[in-house]
Amino acid sequence: MIAADDLIALVRNYNPKTNATRLRAAYEFGRTMHDGQFRHSGEPYFTHPVTVAAILTEQRLDDATIITALLHDTIEDTKASYGEIADRFGDEVAMLVDGVTKLTNLQISNRTTNQAENFRKLFIAMSKDLRVILVKLADRLHNMRTIKAVCPEKQVQKARETMDIYAPLAGRMGMQSTREELEDLSFRVVNSEGRQSIMRRFINMKHETGDIINRITGDMRIELEKAGIEAEVFGRAKKPYSIWRKMQEKKQTFSRLSDIYGFRILTQSEEDCYRTLGAIHQRWRAVPGRFKDYISQPKTNGYRSIHTTVSGRDGKLVEVQIRTVQMHDVAETGVAAHWSYRDGVRSANPFAVDPAKWISSLTERFDTEDDNEGFLETVKLEMYSDRVFCFTPKGDVVKLPRGATPIDFAYAIHTRIGEACVGAKVDTIRVPLWTRLRNGQSVDIITAEGQAPQVSWLDIATTGKARSAIRRSLRQVDRERFIKLGTELARVAFENVGRKSTDKVLATVAKHLHLSGSNELLARLGRAELTARDVVQAVYPELVPDEGEQIPLRRAVIGLQPGQSFERAPCCQPLPGERIIGITFRGKGVVLHAINCDRLSEYEDQPERWVDLNWHSGTHPSVYAVTLDLTIRNDAQKANIRDLKFVDRKPDFFRLFIDIEMRDVEQLHSLMLMLEAESDVAALERYREQKIRSSVEIGWHRAGPAAVTSRNKESARWFLNAEINSP
Repeated sequence: MIAADDLIALVRNYNPKTNATRLRAAYEFGRTMHDGQFRHSGEPYFTHPVTVAAILTEQRLDDATIITALLHDTIEDTKASYGEIADRFGDEVAMLVDGVTKLTNLQISNRTTNQAENFRKLFIAMSKDLRVILVKLADRLHNMRTIKAVCPEKQVQKARETMDIYAPLAGRMGMQSTREELEDLSFRVVNSEGRQSIMRRFINMKHETGDIINRITGDMRIELEKAGIEAEVFGRAKKPYSIWRKMQEKKQTFSRLSDIYGFRILTQSEEDCYRTLGAIHQRWRAVPGRFKDYISQPKTNGYRSIHTTVSGRDGKLVEVQIRTVQMHDVAETGVAAHWSYRDGVRSANPFAVDPAKWISSLTERFDTEDDNEGFLETVKLEMYSDRVFCFTPKGDVVKLPRGATPIDFAYAIHTRIGEACVGAKVDTIRVPLWTRLRNGQSVDIITAEGQAPQVSWLDIATTGKARSAIRRSLRQVDRERFIKLGTELARVAFENVGRKSTDKVLATVAKHLHLSGSNELLARLGRAELTARDVVQAVYPELVPDEGEQIPLRRAVIGLQPGQSFERAPCCQPLPGERIIGITFRGKGVVLHAINCDRLSEYEDQPERWVDLNWHSGTHPSVYAVTLDLTIRNDAQKANIRDLKFVDRKPDFFRLFIDIEMRDVEQLHSLMLMLEAESDVAALERYREQKIRSSVEIGWHRAGPAAVTSRNKESARWFLNAEINSP
């Protein structure tokens, strides 16, 4: 395990002004919290956070990020709390540690719906502070380096999650070296035979051709010296997974692949980059269509470099990347370069992007997706896409993913242009909308008034922005049509049961079904996602025929002893469907209380009298009395209402208690929904007795004596006498 002094020395290499005392305190706190914990390999657990911190020193990150790495598992895996970390190391570190903890708890590789929601949470965490994901990527990198210690099933699950989520995310952030290592470590798990096959081919090739990398780098250095360019040249064989991916994409065998070697030239200035390009092309033949200038047109994550492929020794195709040292720093660490330190101060790299602006550009279109499938598709398109650069007729550059079409180009300019698109010209030639655009092409979008997106465009568009806008437009058109259909269906359905489909009724049904409003209810009804029976039954269940055999009263409660009787407590009047607790009384059986009844606190010191009970599932008869507190308009008394007591009379409103008999809590909820939907009902709630404070103060606390029915009086008297006489 790396010692505290060694870790501090790694930080001091790039930040001499680091707070060594604070780093050492975090090291000791983390080691203490994880004391006695071990990894699957048998090593002390604290070796993991220390190694994660060391990985982050390679990116020259600030003290807060290094301390977060040391503590990133303390909230989740130890007794340490958010408050304790905030008190010891400040709110910034506590917030970062909490963010990493939340990311760790996300099951991103779960089912599609959950995966989409967790992607949203991941991007929300990133938007608060991008350093959270930097720590998480370092955490995943070390876990993948040591993955052999876990069971094979867990290895495959983690490797696939890394390949699908974390490696592309690292690439999208510009952290190419991290992405390549994560991919290769995952490839080792999910396809070990494929990786071993490629490694054997490399060994055989080296025996056949010798050290071709050193020979080519030597040739390049000679050419640069001739041109008077000061630069460093590096060469390597591409990673096994990168080669495997090329084999799959191009459907070629290893022996037919040409560009399996990559070379990187680091210059001192941007001008030298282009001079180097000239020297390389003068010495070796350039491969047509394999040139990209990311210096004049940088990627959104700050990546700048010139890419070209040339025919080198023995006709071998080699890829060459040309960039300055500062560009290389951003290419290696991506967005993380924003926090990079050098000589004790934040590195002023002119190519490092502002993380806030970068994450905003990445997430702005995700917020427009209101369906999980669309959101997940948008995220993956953004994370996995490569780029092509096209021009507007005015010469403005539009960046698009590889495989983009004129539809994508139109929406990239403006959503209004995309929706009005009727055709396109590429390099002045009229082309179909499904044409795949290539680098450097000029695109002119033809628009017309009255045009609207077509369903077929979803098969043509490739960008998340275009597909989101098309779906949104199609949904709006469909929604209006379905709302009209749903309105008519609702009108007919309510008329069939002698009711009207008023705005209030529809709003009440929508609330009951947890929908955003009556328009959403009508749209779902029109799309046949709801039936007219569902809508009517939500507020008028008594008007819809009920099905199923009723449960006898003697079998209504599960958990009673043989021959034991029960009564419902009048204080809370529990109904079937509600969670209940029984209190035993000598010679009186069991009294049922709702789990949230205030009266239960009177029996806290008598646990032996508590009985865990449940209502029998099924249909109960309507014999369970419950009291409603109802405020109704004065002019609403047009029916013969029996068994009610008036509590308050005002010129414009009456307040009254109504005793009714219910079969279960669902029936009660349905009745209350139906009453709420009536325009004359101003307020409605279920009546519950107040808590009785002591045996001396025992009484029946209601708004007034007139509010108590004779039946409830007798029930209350029995219950209170039973309590007074109970042991």
